[in-house]
Amino acid sequence: MKVAGQWRYVYRAIDQFGQVIDVFVTPQRDAKAARRCFERACNTTKVLPVEVSTDRAATYLGVLEDLLPAAWHRTEQHANNRVEADHGRLKSRLRPMRGLKQDRSARVIIAGHAFVQNVQRGHYELAIEVPAGQRLTVAFDDLALAI
Repeated sequence: MKVAGQWRYVYRAIDQFGQVIDVFVTPQRDAKAARRCFERACNTTKVLPVEVSTDRAATYLGVLEDLLPAAWHRTEQHANNRVEADHGRLKSRLRPMRGLKQDRSARVIIAGHAFVQNVQRGHYELAIEVPAGQRLTVAFDDLALAI
């Protein structure tokens, strides 16, 4: 994605149920950024994954061998579909906004988008008893009362 006319890379960590665990935005796609993304995701969940699916970027191989030596690193053609499909929803949301101007606003918007997706999918205890089409409305009413 572009932020203020500069390319930024969005790393997204998603668990096996489709819940967005972490979002990381960086100007470079290198080993340092990949390491930081994987460390943040593991620190968020406090669980080390058994399997990690990524694209075939060369930077992931060394980072995953250092951080998660026991994890199976999947790079098959369609292994990454869950992340790519989830990323497509984000891109379709950002397109009408005509881009973002700051890295901080990109992080906030992407994290907020992930939160809304997680609420809609029923990953939180917010409004899980109502139908999926009404979850956001009920959840935000509950959050407004809690604040």
